[in-house]
Amino acid sequence: LKYLIQIYLIIKVKINFRYKIQSKILAVVINFDKKQNVSTQTIPSHLPELPIYQKAKDIFVLSRNISTYLRDDLMALDHNGKEDEHIYFSGDIVQQSNSLAPHILKAELEVFQENRHKHVTSVRKLTNRLYRNCVRLEKSNSNGKDYLKVLKSELQKFNKLQKTWALTL
Repeated sequence: LKYLIQIYLIIKVKINFRYKIQSKILAVVINFDKKQNVSTQTIPSHLPELPIYQKAKDIFVLSRNISTYLRDDLMALDHNGKEDEHIYFSGDIVQQSNSLAPHILKAELEVFQENRHKHVTSVRKLTNRLYRNCVRLEKSNSNGKDYLKVLKSELQKFNKLQKTWALTL
């Protein structure tokens, strides 16, 4: 509780874009902890400094912004009155990127190595699905295709970080 109060005060005092993003990610992590019955006091102090955790937060913010941009292009109905099938992939990239940070947290908190590797596998699968959904969205009729290339390059960097992170667990 003391840790959460400190975080709240820091966020309240320093209101800028970066801290707003971190508070939203932290809220996601805390909500994930409550669902998994993990005490929020057990969040490792080194977690915010981990490069893979930072990259996961960046990917979440980037995918959310891309999804918002794509949604405006893809929500229009075609001449038959049907919606674009690619609009669902834009929501999928947000959900999958939102799940990266909590899985990284769970892997860091696990005591047993076998369980850690299960979470590492989950992160790897989420990353692969994210990449595949980016490829699918590139086939859509949208002006935001260029932004998907940026997200794909960030996912490739994340994959490299993920490999070294998995070795350190």
